[in-house]
Amino acid sequence: MPETEVDASPSPLLTWPGAVPASWPDEGVADHYGDPFREQRALDGTGGFVDRSNRGVLTITGQDRLSWLHSLTSQHLMNLASGVTAEALILDPNGHVEHHLTLSDVDETLWIHVEPGTATALAGFLNSMRFMLRVEVTDVSSDYAVLTVLGSERERLILDLGRGGPGGPFPPGEAVVLAGTARRSELCDLLVRRDRLAATADELVRRGAVAAGMWAFEALRIAARVPRLGLDTDHRTLPHEVGWIESAVHLNKGCYRGQETVARVHNLGHPPRRLVFLDLDGSVDRLPRHGDPVEADETEVGFTGSAARHYELGPIGLALVKRTVPVEATLLAGGVAATQEVIVPPDAGGNVKVTLKRRLL
Repeated sequence: MPETEVDASPSPLLTWPGAVPASWPDEGVADHYGDPFREQRALDGTGGFVDRSNRGVLTITGQDRLSWLHSLTSQHLMNLASGVTAEALILDPNGHVEHHLTLSDVDETLWIHVEPGTATALAGFLNSMRFMLRVEVTDVSSDYAVLTVLGSERERLILDLGRGGPGGPFPPGEAVVLAGTARRSELCDLLVRRDRLAATADELVRRGAVAAGMWAFEALRIAARVPRLGLDTDHRTLPHEVGWIESAVHLNKGCYRGQETVARVHNLGHPPRRLVFLDLDGSVDRLPRHGDPVEADETEVGFTGSAARHYELGPIGLALVKRTVPVEATLLAGGVAATQEVIVPPDAGGNVKVTLKRRLL
């Protein structure tokens, strides 16, 4: 993903004690608050929250919102129940992934959050496809921010923080809860008004949550084998290659842009590349960078996506490599030795039913 405009001003949480700003693609929020491994343990334990207020937020209103977005994306949204969170993709005409959406329909408004710097382009595309339908697309990134709550006590931590919850600290309309999707059931996203972002974070801390930065979140995401658009993908990525076929694509719905490629790969062939988990050499005092080449037997076979240091697993990463790379091959990611674990198997597609080996996030 190229460097893009930031959707909103820097987070007020960057003024908190110990806050260290994150770098691309997460400018504007904290990388950590002084102890990233403690922050990881909290997110993986009883509970913490991550400031992801640099993400873009859009709303879609109007009577046709679900049927209209259903026709444009890879997901079946016609009968999306109120409050249920789903993932969806917008593909180009050749089936390559352009946008990854997390969305939920709440109080007759479809709420969507997307990668930093992509909301403007997404809103532009959606508005170009409105025609005469009864829908209204609004980029509300400057008004709403994303806080992600993880951990075994997340439901207690967010109790009554949602839209108009009885006894909650915020009036109706100041916080919207997006519960975890089927694949990411151990988190909840709060969409809160930006002028209440700091107050919401303070309230979560009062309830016992630990503030965690993107370092902690990314380490747990990588450990859960969950890809991220623009880090673990490029402009040629197909949904099958990174496993989004299981979570963000409905294979039995009608036509949408790029659907022919999805169907062809699923029924007749295999994607040219596959996502792998990297167990990196812990004796090397550096991590491969995003975009670093991945080599097998001195031949370049792919690129490094994300990499992080996990509090239990040590240095880990994700990479996109050629489908034909042997699953037992030792890889070099940016010069760092790594063993690979299969996420998307070589026989993905071709009408093969695949159960991806992933932990929950």
